[in-house]
Amino acid sequence: MRLSRLFFQTMRETPSDAEVVSHQLMMRAGLIRKQAAGIYAYMPLGYRVLRKIENIIREEMDAAGAQELLMPALLPAECYRESGRWDVFGEEMFRLRDRNQRDFCLGPTHEEAFTAAVRDCARSYRDLPLILYQIQTKYRDEIRPRFGVMRSREFLMKDAYSFDRDENGLDASYQAMSQAYRRIFKRLGLDCIIIDADTGAMGGSGSQEFMVRSEVGESEIIQCPSCGYAASIEKVSCVAPSGTEAADPLMPEAVATPDARTIREVTAFLGCRETDLAKTILYKADGTLVAAMVRGDREINETKLMAYLGAGSLEMADEESVRSVTGAEIGFAGPVGLPVRIVADLELEHKASLIVGANRTGYHLRHVVPHRDFEADFADIRMIAGDDPCPCCGAELAFGRGIEVGHIFKLGTKYSEALGCSYLDETGKAHPMVMGCYGIGVSRAMAAIIEQHHDENGILWPMSVAPWQVIIVPVNVLDEKQAQTAEYLYQELKKHHVEVLLDDRNERAGVKFKDADLIGIPIRINVGKKALEGLVEFKLRHEDSASALPVESAVGAVLEWIGKPGTGHCLE
Repeated sequence: MRLSRLFFQTMRETPSDAEVVSHQLMMRAGLIRKQAAGIYAYMPLGYRVLRKIENIIREEMDAAGAQELLMPALLPAECYRESGRWDVFGEEMFRLRDRNQRDFCLGPTHEEAFTAAVRDCARSYRDLPLILYQIQTKYRDEIRPRFGVMRSREFLMKDAYSFDRDENGLDASYQAMSQAYRRIFKRLGLDCIIIDADTGAMGGSGSQEFMVRSEVGESEIIQCPSCGYAASIEKVSCVAPSGTEAADPLMPEAVATPDARTIREVTAFLGCRETDLAKTILYKADGTLVAAMVRGDREINETKLMAYLGAGSLEMADEESVRSVTGAEIGFAGPVGLPVRIVADLELEHKASLIVGANRTGYHLRHVVPHRDFEADFADIRMIAGDDPCPCCGAELAFGRGIEVGHIFKLGTKYSEALGCSYLDETGKAHPMVMGCYGIGVSRAMAAIIEQHHDENGILWPMSVAPWQVIIVPVNVLDEKQAQTAEYLYQELKKHHVEVLLDDRNERAGVKFKDADLIGIPIRINVGKKALEGLVEFKLRHEDSASALPVESAVGAVLEWIGKPGTGHCLE
C-alpha cells in the first residue's frame, strides 16, 4: 500500500475527551473515528488490526474443534423471556418494536440464540460434544461509555458456547477453551493473568477472567505473590477468624444515640471502636426484603451477597420499606427481633459482643451476641480489605487493576433447562445439555494491546497484529535515487508476501518519521542520501537507533526479523 493512497489522517494534539492512552493513540493514529458517545467507526488502519485479531482467534478456535457461525444482531424478545433475562438486563439492553409492535433487542449477548439453535438441530447424544462460536457486534446501552472502545455501546466480541452430555464433558470443553485462550492472548502479545470471577448476569457455577494488567483497568485484581492465587475484587474469598470468643454475659441494653446514624457518628458518641459495631443494611433481593450484616469497619460485597441469595436482582431498600420492618428511621436497623431473613458475615458469627441498631429511632443496643440474641445465615459477604491474608496460603495480598479481555463460564443447565435444549441418551431418555460460555472482547483486546505496547511516540504493535509489518520511508521522494531505491525495496518485499507500506508522500522527513512511530509499524526502512552509496537504514520500532545496511541485504533482514520466534505469525 502506498501511503499517499491510504485513507487515514493522524492528529498531533490529543483529543480532550480521550482519558486513557489507548483511546488517545487510537484517535491520534487514525485507527478509529468517533460517531457518538461509545460508538466508533474503524478506519482502514484500525480495521486491519481488528481483522488480524479476529483471524488469530479464528485459527485457535478452529484448532480447538469449535465451529464458526453467525447469529443475527437483531433478536426477538421471546427467547430472552424464556430464560428470564428480558428484565434482568434492564436499561442496558437496546429494545425496539417492529411495525407489528413485536418486541426485539439488539443482542447484548447470545446464550439464548445459540441454545435455541442447538435445541432445534441437535437431539442425540451422538451430536455431542459441540462447540459453536461467532464474531459478532454486541450492543449495550452503557450508562457511562468511557475509555474509547474499552467500554463502548457497540463493540465486537467473540462468543462461543459448548454443549455437553454431563459435567465431565463440560470440564473437558472448558479446559479446551481455556488453553485456546492462553494461545490467543500469547499470540496477541498480551501479558494476561487468569483470575476467579463472578458469573454475573450470565449465571452458572463458575467462571474465570483473562485480565491484562493495566492501571487504567476498570477491574480490581487481587493476587498472592506467594502462591499465585488471583481473583476479582467481587470474587476474592475473605478468611474467617479462627476461634470463638467467650460470649458477653450481659443481656442487650438499649442506649440512647440521638442523631448518631453513621458508624463514625455512633463510635464518636459511644467512645467505642468501629470493630465493636455491626451494621445492618436492608436490601430487596428479587423484590423480597433481606438484611445483611458486616462489622462496622467493613463494606458489604453485594456481588457475594447476591450470589449467596441466588438472586437475579439486588437493590438497597427504600426508606418506606426500612421503616415498615424496623419501625425506625434509616441508620437504626439492627438484627434483634428483625422480621426478615438475615445474612451476616462470617466475621460476626463468634463475636463476644456487638453494638447494633435497636430498630428504634435514636437508639442502639449494646451486648448483643450472635445465636443468643438473633439468628442469621453466616456467609462470606464482605469486601476484601488491605490487611486481609491470602485465603490459600495466608501471605500478604497485592492489589492491582486490569482490563478484562476474556471470560469463560460454566453455565451448567441454566439456559438448556429454560429453553428446553435436551438430548436423548443411549436408552432414549432425555437430559438437559450442560453448557459453557466463552467470550473475548475483540475490540477491547485491541485497546488492551496498545495499553501494554506503547511509548511516548506512539503505538508499538506486536508483529502479529500490526496493520503493516514494514514501512519504507524515502526521505525525499523528489530525489530520483531515493525514489527508485524505495520502489525497488517495496516491490521486492511484496514478492515475498511481506505486508509493506511505502510512504510516498511529498512531506518533510520528520513528519513521516513521526507518523510511522505513531501508527506503530514494527520495522522501518529509511531511504536517504546514502542511497547513492547503496545503503539504507534499518530501524525497529521498539529500538532507539537504526543501523546502516546495503540495499541488497535489507529484504533479507526484514524476512529474518519477521520470522523470529515471538514476533507473531506473519509469513507462511
